[in-house]
Amino acid sequence: MGIQHLKELYSKTSKHSNYQVLSSRLRDLIGTGDLSVNSRSELPRLSYIAQRVDVAGKSICDIGGNTGFFTFELLDRGAKEALYFEGNVHHANFVREATAELQLLDRVQVKNQYFTFDDNSTCLEMRVDVLLLLNVLHHVGDDYGDQSMVMQRALEQIKESLLNIRDCAKTLIFQLGFNWKGNRELPLFKNGTKREMIDFIRSATAGVWNVDHIGIPTRKSGGIVYEDLSEQNIARDDSLGEFLNRPLFLLSRC
Repeated sequence: MGIQHLKELYSKTSKHSNYQVLSSRLRDLIGTGDLSVNSRSELPRLSYIAQRVDVAGKSICDIGGNTGFFTFELLDRGAKEALYFEGNVHHANFVREATAELQLLDRVQVKNQYFTFDDNSTCLEMRVDVLLLLNVLHHVGDDYGDQSMVMQRALEQIKESLLNIRDCAKTLIFQLGFNWKGNRELPLFKNGTKREMIDFIRSATAGVWNVDHIGIPTRKSGGIVYEDLSEQNIARDDSLGEFLNRPLFLLSRC
């Protein structure tokens, strides 16, 4: 299909278009001069993850992988193979074609489907070392799942999903939005604080996942940096916006 078709797929308009920067090798391959690219602090998140999770020789799964930034970057950092789930057909086709262009067909399996969280049968079939679940679960009842559910049920579903994937992987890299369906009129936590979310995740995963690290986005002179949770950075910082108040959780299976 070629480079131009990759650019066309990346530029397809949808709810989550231009949501990730390109991975470094893709950026070198196709360039970004004529693309509209928005960043969600992928590089600072990747740096925090890479310093704390060794993926060398390990299998990974990227659920809701968008245009594949984390899939491709972790492969470049030594991951053995990757399983990529994405319900958006344009994103899935982009990653499928990018995989061919990067000569990674033997290491990446692309699944153009929404992951099934309602039981662990899928987990029993796939089992990987490292699972990425970044900013997906707050879209339950919207992008996937029961469209008729109410918000209280959404919170319960988020908790159940975290429990149901316990057999999928040894390590879970997780992030959650503060607003159900991304709608600021539907806050999942009363005051929208990091402390509320952290308490919820710790309670929801107790006895199943160990919360090993919590990364907090912090503004430094050189830009955004993710630092380990502390009393100095746990307070909500509205100047950063909603996304950069979302903690980044690194968990290991109990």
